[in-house]
Amino acid sequence: MTGNQWGYGEEDGPSSWYKDYPIAEGARQSPINIAPEEAVYDHGLPPISLHYDNCTSTNISNNGHSVVVEFDDVDNQNLLGGPLENAYRLKQFHFHWGGKGCHGSEHTVAGKTYTSELHLVHWNAAKYSSFAEAAVAPDGLAVLGVFLEIGDERGGLNKITDSLYMVKFKGTVTDFRDFNPNCLLPSSLKYWTYPGSLTTPPLYESVTWIVLTEPICVSEKQMGKFRTLLFNSEEEEQRTRMENNFRPPQPLKGRTVRASFK
Repeated sequence: MTGNQWGYGEEDGPSSWYKDYPIAEGARQSPINIAPEEAVYDHGLPPISLHYDNCTSTNISNNGHSVVVEFDDVDNQNLLGGPLENAYRLKQFHFHWGGKGCHGSEHTVAGKTYTSELHLVHWNAAKYSSFAEAAVAPDGLAVLGVFLEIGDERGGLNKITDSLYMVKFKGTVTDFRDFNPNCLLPSSLKYWTYPGSLTTPPLYESVTWIVLTEPICVSEKQMGKFRTLLFNSEEEEQRTRMENNFRPPQPLKGRTVRASFK
């Protein structure tokens, strides 16, 4: 990781990331627009298997780009099956979202954007000794993407949204225990998968993406709490509301998107 300053503003936003991170123009960058009619059904793709009951959340933080819930990633096997050859371990999850009335998902489906997108970040602990080592390997990470759309309140999100006031400023962190991410998953685990990258610098091309087709609902009030977060630390005079923290879709560059369903 370098000390380069990046963000989502006009001058430091996604269109300028390539200056400090040339891989931004690489061959397997994320997110992408998923065109369902062009996705290839792969009957050899097994279902994904998620085991979050034993995972241990430790804290919630504002890293200046999103809100992040971290997990103790010592010995769990949380994500198996699907396109993955090994079991992957949950490290953290975070969200991307737009401004009020705007869409904020990173992946799009047939050009459609969603209100928000949840990313559950896992690493290949069977093959690598640490998250940092896995993050630079082509098969090091697996990210489960879940779309959020406006509708009924999502009860499982309340523990998160009720904690956001404690991490309003960049660099703030507070204990966040006993959270099981199962409550953030849709009923269907049908998915699209493709080889991609981190969607924030350093943009390593190390991610096997698994994007669930079914969104979950979130209320406008719950989304409003995300927008009370700030991109700034408490010491900074400037106060910029954290919103529109997403990277737009990147060129597919010949990659195949596979579908687990017909």
